[in-house]
Amino acid sequence: MRLEDFDYYLPAELIAQTPVEPRDASRLLVLHREKDMLEHRHFYDLPDYLCDGDVLVLNETRVLPARLWGRRAGTGARIEVLLLTRRTGDIWETLVRPARRVPVGTEIIFGRGELKGRVISVGKEGERLLEFAYEEGPFEALLERLGEMPLPPYIKEKPENPGRYQTVYARVDGSAAAPTAGLHFTPRLMERLQEKGIKLAYLLLHVGLGTFRPVKVENIEEHRMHAEYYEVTPETAAAINEARCRGGRVVAVGTTVVRTLETVATSEGVIRPGKGWTDIFIYPGYTFKAVDCLITNFHLPKSTLIMLVSAFAGREKILAAYKEAVAAGYRFFSFGDAMLIL
Repeated sequence: MRLEDFDYYLPAELIAQTPVEPRDASRLLVLHREKDMLEHRHFYDLPDYLCDGDVLVLNETRVLPARLWGRRAGTGARIEVLLLTRRTGDIWETLVRPARRVPVGTEIIFGRGELKGRVISVGKEGERLLEFAYEEGPFEALLERLGEMPLPPYIKEKPENPGRYQTVYARVDGSAAAPTAGLHFTPRLMERLQEKGIKLAYLLLHVGLGTFRPVKVENIEEHRMHAEYYEVTPETAAAINEARCRGGRVVAVGTTVVRTLETVATSEGVIRPGKGWTDIFIYPGYTFKAVDCLITNFHLPKSTLIMLVSAFAGREKILAAYKEAVAAGYRFFSFGDAMLIL
């Protein structure tokens, strides 16, 4: 398939700059695949569509304050560093800007010098490995003091509450971006779901370079995803497998959950516990093994994420739903509204 097959028209004013309050007051476009029907609801209506015995799977990753502003040793040139993935110890995979000023061997100074980074390699896609050095730690404490929340570039306003770019169930530090489908949940909504008999299960996928890397090839099959770290516990695997055995549906909250479950599932759809790195790329033609329903936000044109949802629901259905969402004034991207695909 061609890259332009996943393009659509989006007025700039529909790119959400701020989140709605409360979280679950966002709009919800419900796509019934078999009926080829759309409904306009709100996210707090989600329990109306889930049943006793279903299992809702959420990604409990937490976004790091992963954007650092430093200066190049010797010249004082300002350099932006975005932490993506911790490789080992104090070595991190990063994106830097302006990249042309940061060859191997460059030393970058952060704050008043309490944190320093040295470029030890440059990857094929321009990513840098930085080795950090500091006298007083831990590193995470320095990051909390020196770093900023890494909001996407299309968000021009910083939220008054940085915690609004975290899910209410975020637990494990490690992501460079939020799993945004989960931003709509409130503690009360989660209680309502459980009161209805819906099981909540958690896994982990740390969002990294795969989220930021655009598709640059015309033939999408030539695109290669960047690997991201995941964990699926035995408890989560058992909860999902038991739900499926009882006839319940597996409802993935976000594309990160889909990619993780499809990575660890057998051909029969059995979820295996484990941890590791996944570079799975899901686009139309993919046969899903583990996911029955999907909660997701509206994604950028020509992105791997819109390709994934097109694989799940059908490209024509997704593009028609997006056209309807534009016409109805839905809000798009990270702080925008949501879709439920049944």
